[in-house]
Amino acid sequence: MAKGKTMRFSEMDRYLFGEGTHYEIYKLMGAHPTTQRGKDGVYFAVWAPHAESVSVVGDFNKWDPDKNVMKCDNDMGIYQLFVPKVREGDLYKFCITTYKGKLLFKADPYANYAEHRPGTASCVYDITKFKWGDSVWMKKRLEYNAKKDAMSIYELHPGSWKKHPLKDGDEDGFYNYRELAHSLADYIKEMGYTHVELMGIAEHPFDGSWGYQVTGYYAPTSRYGTPEDFQYFVNYMHKNKIGVILDWVPAHFPKDAHGLADFDGTPTYEYADPRKGEHPDWGTKVFDYGKNEVKNFLIANALFWIQEYHIDGLRVDAVASMLYLDYGREAGQWIPNKYGENKNLEAIEFFKHLNSVVLGKNKGAVMIAEESTAWPMVTGKPEEGGLGFSLKWNMGWMHDFLEYMKLDPYFRKYNHHKMTFSMSYAYSENYVLVLSHDEVVHLKCSMINKMPGLGQDKFENLKAGYSYMFGHPGKKLLFMGQEFGQFQEWSEARELDWFLLAEPCHQQLQAYVKELLALYKKYPALYANDDSQEGFEWINADDAARSIFSFVRKSPTGRNNLLFVINYTPVAREDYRVGVPKRKQYKLILNSKDPKFGGDTPVEQTVYKAVKKECDGRDYSFGYPLPAYGVAVFLY
Repeated sequence: MAKGKTMRFSEMDRYLFGEGTHYEIYKLMGAHPTTQRGKDGVYFAVWAPHAESVSVVGDFNKWDPDKNVMKCDNDMGIYQLFVPKVREGDLYKFCITTYKGKLLFKADPYANYAEHRPGTASCVYDITKFKWGDSVWMKKRLEYNAKKDAMSIYELHPGSWKKHPLKDGDEDGFYNYRELAHSLADYIKEMGYTHVELMGIAEHPFDGSWGYQVTGYYAPTSRYGTPEDFQYFVNYMHKNKIGVILDWVPAHFPKDAHGLADFDGTPTYEYADPRKGEHPDWGTKVFDYGKNEVKNFLIANALFWIQEYHIDGLRVDAVASMLYLDYGREAGQWIPNKYGENKNLEAIEFFKHLNSVVLGKNKGAVMIAEESTAWPMVTGKPEEGGLGFSLKWNMGWMHDFLEYMKLDPYFRKYNHHKMTFSMSYAYSENYVLVLSHDEVVHLKCSMINKMPGLGQDKFENLKAGYSYMFGHPGKKLLFMGQEFGQFQEWSEARELDWFLLAEPCHQQLQAYVKELLALYKKYPALYANDDSQEGFEWINADDAARSIFSFVRKSPTGRNNLLFVINYTPVAREDYRVGVPKRKQYKLILNSKDPKFGGDTPVEQTVYKAVKKECDGRDYSFGYPLPAYGVAVFLY
């Protein structure tokens, strides 16, 4: 709370906002508890450039538009007012009189808190009071290198990871942010992930949008508690050495009457021409990336989450929809750029500006692009023509991988290339390998039910699949429930089927994923050279007839390298021989058929000596009895 300081927009504030470079604009816009001239109250500010007039309405004035009319003493359309006696927790909206004389009751675009749905009002809240205790984490974050350090992400939807039993007065059963912090941190530490990624934290009206149609960009959703509760969540994660990534949606916003659409009676935040300003497929509005004040709103919002809430990174949703003017549009539904192309030049510049500022101001933070096409240099430097992201979701790998894994093992030999093709472009960007929520909804099946076969075969296939994912270059992301073989597709309306963990097959799959996560964190060979050809080498990429893949992940130091051998058929190869780079001893450190993972092959021999015998084009090799669907990882 600002004590005794008269809050208002200075000439410099207005200039920076007009230029799109007022990176702390959220400290002036919105609602801020303060004391002015000895009176406690709240300072309100809103941008409504084409409004005839604006007033603030709320609990404190019985929602009367005539009581607290805001002042606009500038040509930018910034309205301001200090209202005495307004308190934290009071609900409010801005009443905007449009140029047509219509009254619009809008939620505050910069509000720090919102009324619990189905209510749509904003709520006065002071987010500056929380006492952070994560200084050790924040200091260490300065050294984090997204290219060279480990990152294994557990993606989750906070409202459906776990739920309380439903009862009167609590129709949702949501965990509060504080409850979630304790339960989730215990689970993440037990499993061994490095980061959590939360879907849909910014305030949104419709549960079924999963948080991807936002009305309150500066407010953590009230479904799970207050902003201070969310600050507690992040703080607690950091104290337990867990990074926090948020999904962030600068691509589009919904048309809800209280939201950003036609905010002052005109297209304020969106492009005016519907051929640029609307997504036909999604029924949503598209931000106007050519308008400085709109770019400022979004860039300051990204900074807000990272600087004010200590968030470690943002996964930027639907990047492709922003980059292409014809995304989701038929002929005649879009406008080419000045060169006659389908590239949104304004969005390209927006990304360069966004990533330069966010990463330049916050060393160690990450910006991750969900970009589903082959757009070049998404993770390239802006000064060299790139977009400047830290990492990019590898959607190509994901599609090929899933298509291969769904196949009956008999047909895999005809589709061997689906598993090898990704290595032809693995170093074109800095990638995250993703098996996200999008792959286990809308009749796509859960991961376990994508697998061929019946019963235990499904589990063995999935273990082999996850093994390839962890061996392949790229950071890792796995959606909640898929680590223990959730059978049902995900739904935001119910919690995960945790009861499945009473069954040995689900326990064993979970234990296997835990083992993969432990290996990943322990051995730099699996992450330190993700961006370099020095980190990966095929032993045999061409064994299509037997559907076996063998490859090496190399450590930067040359020590503790890992050899992977994965069999994707139910045929055991008792006489399997693998070529190796050196005449060394190879220690078996992961055997998918170990009884602790549900297998029937106890480890009798752990060290294999390479002998001078040609195999796979190598001078040295060793023999290993490779089981059906067997995975073996050797250390050398």
